[in-house]
Amino acid sequence: MSDIPANQRKFWLHSGKAQAAIVLICSLTIVAAGIVYRNRAHASLVQLATQQALPIVKIIHPTSLNGNIDLVLPGTLQAYYSATVYSRVTGYLKKWTVDIGTQVKSGQLLATIETPELDQQLKQSQANLESARANLRLTEITSRRWQNLLKSDSVSRQEADEKNGDYEAKKALVSAAQADVDRLLALASFKQITAPFDGIVTSRKTDIGALINAGHDAGHELFTVDDVHTLRLYVDVPQNYAQQIKAGMTAQLEIPELPGQRFDAKLAANSRAVNTGTGTMLIELLVDNADRTLLPGAYGNVHFSAPSAANQLQIPVTALVFRKEGMTVATLNADNRVQFRVIQIGQDLGSAVQVVSGLLASERIIDSPPDALEQGDQVRLAEGSHS
Repeated sequence: MSDIPANQRKFWLHSGKAQAAIVLICSLTIVAAGIVYRNRAHASLVQLATQQALPIVKIIHPTSLNGNIDLVLPGTLQAYYSATVYSRVTGYLKKWTVDIGTQVKSGQLLATIETPELDQQLKQSQANLESARANLRLTEITSRRWQNLLKSDSVSRQEADEKNGDYEAKKALVSAAQADVDRLLALASFKQITAPFDGIVTSRKTDIGALINAGHDAGHELFTVDDVHTLRLYVDVPQNYAQQIKAGMTAQLEIPELPGQRFDAKLAANSRAVNTGTGTMLIELLVDNADRTLLPGAYGNVHFSAPSAANQLQIPVTALVFRKEGMTVATLNADNRVQFRVIQIGQDLGSAVQVVSGLLASERIIDSPPDALEQGDQVRLAEGSHS
């Protein structure tokens, strides 16, 4: 080293320090770049996780009500006439001649009842009638004889009147005995259970040998007969639609079990009163059922066509949210943040409702909003949602 010139040694010394500085600077640059990259990656992951945590919602827009609206309400079908047949006499069922599903005519025999006690009462009453008639004949003869004797003054007027009075009393006893026989004969006629009108037997609640009790208490019914040539359709109409129910109005009935088929129904009666418990008015429509397609007791959807108010909006019922402020909908602002709007509902259209105020046609509404949504929450739009 002592042979190397001093100026050369000085150059090498400065050159080594420079290289070390360069290496240090490069190392620091790499470390700094790594830290920045990791921070950016972490921030990106946090942002992605935050976005993924946002609730996904489906957006809909209010639609305008133009012309007539299709009001769909549930309805119940009932038989035009329905009679539960009871027994007027006590006894035992001897036989029945019809079963459920049988079409019957008015007066047709349904069943026969054995009435041993009634039969004995009738025989006794008829015997009492014969006895009363025999006594009447005797008193009649006696009264005539005394009247003839009175003409010759063989008996007093008092005695003749007494015999005539006895005759009149016996005549009254005959009338009473005859009335009792007639009463029992009328009861005996009820041993034959007959159909009250043309219809179908929809229930049979007795069998051969069963004890039959007279009366219409629960559990004593024997048959049910329904007249189904025409069916009554009962519908509860919301109060805010009640004023538009007019005489002669028609509707269309749809039955879930008969898809694609509609049946005409015509308004027949209107209760003209709102039920305070349900807020609805009961109406009755008639549906022709000559081909027996429809069944009494079935449920269906009744479609009414009614004029809508001008510039009215409708939204599906799935968009409604009930909060302490009242009936609301969840809308989105430009930043996709939730804003709850209080609205006033008009007519209930079944699957949709009429909005009277509180909503614009341009509003973006959340359909079926999650329960956890709060004012100001940010959300993500579901794929396919129209912004």
